[in-house]
Amino acid sequence: MKKLNKFSPEVRERAVRMVQEHRGEYPSLWAAIESIAPKIGCVPQTLNEWVKRAEIDAGARPGVTTNDVERLKELERENKELRRANEILKLASAFFAQAELDRRLKS
Repeated sequence: MKKLNKFSPEVRERAVRMVQEHRGEYPSLWAAIESIAPKIGCVPQTLNEWVKRAEIDAGARPGVTTNDVERLKELERENKELRRANEILKLASAFFAQAELDRRLKS
């Protein structure tokens, strides 16, 4: 089940930008996040996830980028579809091969 995003991408981007811009005004990243999160209307853990995701996407933190995650999901869907199609083709091939054998045996 896909979770619904309460916040638009614009709000998330603005929140992350606020953290990045005001980071130096706080003793730690977490302090900045705890201060800014209520202003956005989210819990600090959510904003922290957004900041981490933005850092990964920017190459500033190790991890799999959002684009790579989406591409991987797309390839997995395509792979599943191709496996299903392949199975159907195998069954059809076996069916027609058997039908051909039956036809030859009758003649």
